[in-house]
Amino acid sequence: MQNFFSSETKFSENKQIKHELLDKAKVSLDIKREDLIHQYVSGNKFRKLKYNLLEAKNLEHNTILTFGGAYSNHIAATAAAGKILGLKTIGVIRGEELANNLDKTLLENDTLGFAAKAGMQFKFIDRKEYRDKESLSFRNKLVAEFGDFYLIPEGGTNDLAVKGCQEILTNNDIEYDIICCAVGTGCTMSGIVNSTGPNQKVLGFPALKGDFLSKEIKKYTSKTNWNLINEYHFGGYGKINEEGVNFINNFYDQQHIPLDPVYTGKMVFGIFDLVQKGFFIKNTRILAVHTGGLQGIAGMNKKLKKKKLPLITI
Repeated sequence: MQNFFSSETKFSENKQIKHELLDKAKVSLDIKREDLIHQYVSGNKFRKLKYNLLEAKNLEHNTILTFGGAYSNHIAATAAAGKILGLKTIGVIRGEELANNLDKTLLENDTLGFAAKAGMQFKFIDRKEYRDKESLSFRNKLVAEFGDFYLIPEGGTNDLAVKGCQEILTNNDIEYDIICCAVGTGCTMSGIVNSTGPNQKVLGFPALKGDFLSKEIKKYTSKTNWNLINEYHFGGYGKINEEGVNFINNFYDQQHIPLDPVYTGKMVFGIFDLVQKGFFIKNTRILAVHTGGLQGIAGMNKKLKKKKLPLITI
């Protein structure tokens, strides 16, 4: 297990982005390729799972239970990590209707299909019950059904996950002025903020609508050198339009770096838009963290196809 969790030293790297817009604004942009850490357990999912799974081992648990939606990167990564490490995994999935024809669901949903092939067992629950998933009564129901397990919250977010995300930045990254990251639950951003230097600032690009994330981030960091940029969610979680798809495709054609449509695509789109608007002062050195999530492209393309919109072609 320890060997698997030391693999990030072999793959994570910073890639300089060359673009005329950056040259004109006299700013630099590098992307930290956390998506290269592992084929299936990549980016911030690797970071969040690292200390949780090591803790599960220390406590002699052989079953991991966690929560997520039908297209959750966290569900896919947990299933893959469990298979690699020889742990049983259970996914409590939002949407009881998905269980009505499970074979069809697993065939049509690439995320759940992948998790099933990795050995994950599913429990599908309705949305009301899902909202109460953190209650003691629901936890007791899960224990009665599945026996003893190590619980990882939805999205992998807890203190141990933040500890893992604090390892995203290294000593070599102190040269950057601005660190950018996509934001889902706030865990990754909190970890990054905690590991910043005294002259660095973190900009978070939420993938969701709403102003609740500031409160979540403050749970895990006391630093104040951060801001949320809320204008680039493309309508909310799991949503994107033709402009966003075209940006992702063009960015890949130019830079040979794949972006996902839920998180990193929105972040990089936002960075370039801010550069164009003169948001960054001259000579600003920007580091954008690529948090992985590329497995979600297949599911998004199915949604785009139904809407007769362009597909992500990376």
